[in-house]
Amino acid sequence: MKRIIGLFFLLLSLSLSAYERESIWPKGKMPDAQKHQIAAMTNETAAEGFNPDAYRTAYLEWFETPDPSVRNGACMILISGGGYNNCCDVGLIDKWHKELTAKGIQCVNFVYRTPRPEGLPVYQTAWEDGQRAVRMVRSEAARRGFDPERIGAISMSAGSHLAVLLATSSETPAYEKIDALDEIPCHLNWAIVNAPAYVTTDGETGTRATREGYGPDVALSDVFKFDSKTCPMSLHHGGLDPYPPTGSTLIYRELRKRGIPAELHLYPGKGHGAFGLERGIEFMVQMGFLGPVPEEVKLMDRYPSDEARGRVLRERVWPEGKMPDAQDHLCEPYIEWHFPKELKTKAIQIIYSGGSYLGNNPDGFEVAPARRYLNEKGMTVVTLRYRSPRPKGLAKHTCAWEDLQRTIRIVRSEAAARGLDPDRIGIMGSSAGGHLTLMGVTSSRHQAYLPIDAIDKLSCKVQWGIGIYPAYALTDGLEKNNTTGGNDDAAVLAPEFSFDLDTAPMLFIHGDADKWAAMNSVKTWEKMRAMGIQSELHTLATRPHCFQRTASPGTGSYTWLERIGEFLQPIITEE
Repeated sequence: MKRIIGLFFLLLSLSLSAYERESIWPKGKMPDAQKHQIAAMTNETAAEGFNPDAYRTAYLEWFETPDPSVRNGACMILISGGGYNNCCDVGLIDKWHKELTAKGIQCVNFVYRTPRPEGLPVYQTAWEDGQRAVRMVRSEAARRGFDPERIGAISMSAGSHLAVLLATSSETPAYEKIDALDEIPCHLNWAIVNAPAYVTTDGETGTRATREGYGPDVALSDVFKFDSKTCPMSLHHGGLDPYPPTGSTLIYRELRKRGIPAELHLYPGKGHGAFGLERGIEFMVQMGFLGPVPEEVKLMDRYPSDEARGRVLRERVWPEGKMPDAQDHLCEPYIEWHFPKELKTKAIQIIYSGGSYLGNNPDGFEVAPARRYLNEKGMTVVTLRYRSPRPKGLAKHTCAWEDLQRTIRIVRSEAAARGLDPDRIGIMGSSAGGHLTLMGVTSSRHQAYLPIDAIDKLSCKVQWGIGIYPAYALTDGLEKNNTTGGNDDAAVLAPEFSFDLDTAPMLFIHGDADKWAAMNSVKTWEKMRAMGIQSELHTLATRPHCFQRTASPGTGSYTWLERIGEFLQPIITEE
């Protein structure tokens, strides 16, 4: 039977030639036809002898059928950017086509009319072409061997503006029906959206965002309807993009309000471009768009060994009788230095767990795997057991914050003697520990306790922070899970975060379905961007709190430690 199926797909692939081109409009039926518009990629317009009259109609270009051994029944529509003035992303289309086809996905390039139409919104004719294109793709699913309800899109810039229109507004007709094909639904089943342009009201007419997406009068453009067919999305944006990343954060928030699974990937120091195709593929795996989601694996089973660790040294955090706000029911805080067998960097990572400030475990799944991963990379890790449960008569985080500030000072005071750099110290925590990380990153100039000795003359400023599903960061979840999911504008950052002048850049990783909402991370990221601080953020579709405890291979919850390694790479290698 397998041989018969394989032979069927082989014959099918031979019957459909690579780079097969189809016009999407019947002759004389294309709406809003304008004489100055063409439908061509820029490599076509640059070719010798280009005849614009041969390229007046938007078209689909079908790429080769994937190998039967990896084919999975999914189809991706590839959409170039170009400011609605041309379709210029020839290199991206080639990259997407090659990498996605190798993953078993049928790819089709969609080339829409440009330049911008006269007397209409800049996107109008492209939107008309887009709705018609999706209908045509869906109509050919059976013939071409993919599932008509497993159709995604991947896009760039103005093409991403178009993709968001197609993903959110398929129930709004872009044109009047012309034939039976227009009876077919034009919704997408998912979208991977890179650097969407023109999505905020300060740039929706087709310009760069005049106020960089900031301001109380700047909102998400109302051209996006977010109707009942709105699909899951993976949004990717550079932190320095002049078509601002707040466009992606606002789209993400609207998806969250409607309970639509989504991912948001924000890249520090990056301008206008397409980043993180690997994250988009992980999103598709997690959502089951490429087939059944693989069985989950326990994180602790994947990182069971301390083989890369060398010497371990334990220290008390406070001298005898000097601990501030001492209370009998609190555990004794301590730190442990975990030195790698082979030191490859002078940077130091401090790590601690969550536990609702009711308990914390420096040897559990939130700490040990990351410690082992970084020891393997030759990095020294200091783990902290801070005081818990919550102190009586004080804010829940008070004693833990005192312990963290003291820990940073101890590490700084001993770093040089241990061959390490006292000015390359980062902190990392999960859940309540993520909240504690935000305290350490944003409020190091804010004194947590009165000095007790010479160590307390040192700064407790850190150079970076890593927040893994931080809890309690917004006012709708100061004590428990976020009551509004953090999506409401009234849910603002917790008042204990100072965001002082020593606030450090961060990496955030958060489950999209976390009851301690992903908006804790997103709104903190937005605040840091407003301050001119470039941070990195990744949310993970369908994933809850403690997303990493068990995870499926091929998903972002499985590869999350690699995000930490990538974030730290410039720090680790800078000597």
